[in-house]
Amino acid sequence: MRFGLVILPEYTWTAAAPKWRQAETMGFDHAWTFDHVVWGGLPESPWFAAIPTLTAAACVTDRIRLGTFVSSPNNHHPVQFMREILALDDISAGRFILGLGTGGEPDSTITGEDLTLGQRVARFHEFTDLLDRLLREDHVDSDGAYYRAREVRTLPGPVRRDRPGADTNRVPLVVAANGPKSIRLAVDRGDAWMTYGGAAETDDAWWGLIEAGSHVADEALARAGRERHTLRRYLNLDAKPTFALASAAAFEDCVGRADRLGFTDVVVPWPRDSEPFRGELATLEAVAADVLSRWR
Repeated sequence: MRFGLVILPEYTWTAAAPKWRQAETMGFDHAWTFDHVVWGGLPESPWFAAIPTLTAAACVTDRIRLGTFVSSPNNHHPVQFMREILALDDISAGRFILGLGTGGEPDSTITGEDLTLGQRVARFHEFTDLLDRLLREDHVDSDGAYYRAREVRTLPGPVRRDRPGADTNRVPLVVAANGPKSIRLAVDRGDAWMTYGGAAETDDAWWGLIEAGSHVADEALARAGRERHTLRRYLNLDAKPTFALASAAAFEDCVGRADRLGFTDVVVPWPRDSEPFRGELATLEAVAADVLSRWR
């Protein structure tokens, strides 16, 4: 099992930098930040861009992997975004992980677009396909319903092409998906699948959603003729009705249940002083000291 933290981009860098350093020194495997223009959970909060934040995080850490949680077509064009990805992958010495998702409100309407959910899902599939090509190929042309590319040069390509022991020949794609169609996209295009399950009233109901999604992923892997171990599975714990960092024991229970459902990674928000994700830093420190090593 690998472990991740999400540090919201609500802090000035003076306040944020120690959190990114601490995520690494506590022994977490990956750290992430939200990629939104405005996040509906904290619409009145100060908010900073994901890619510059992760670039700064790369400069104050050495080992921990860094990811977007998650990037979407709401605020990125694949051609422009490719350049940002390549720069961050280079600056981080190949530690960048690209989380991708359909995206939700208010970002889906904030620039004046008016797409149905079905159209946003279709756009996300096209976005992912084109971005995957841009991170693998050079001289890229594409004519899609939502995006066009004309003889796009993509040099230098991801730094990990020359990095010994790299997981993949391009920046790893972690595709966030809860519904069957997008879970199948994660299997078809992704190096990993991430899910938060969906909204639920109780913890048991939420775990039921997670189990159902896991079965869909298993079926999609079987249809694709893909071995189960080739798709890492990230469980995002932030939608669980009871905060996963309510106690070290509560977090360890989540890890055990995730492991039994075949997940390889769990990701939890850094505890905040107020909702959402209200919790104690002491609990996070106890998890780092007592829980992580038992599940590796």
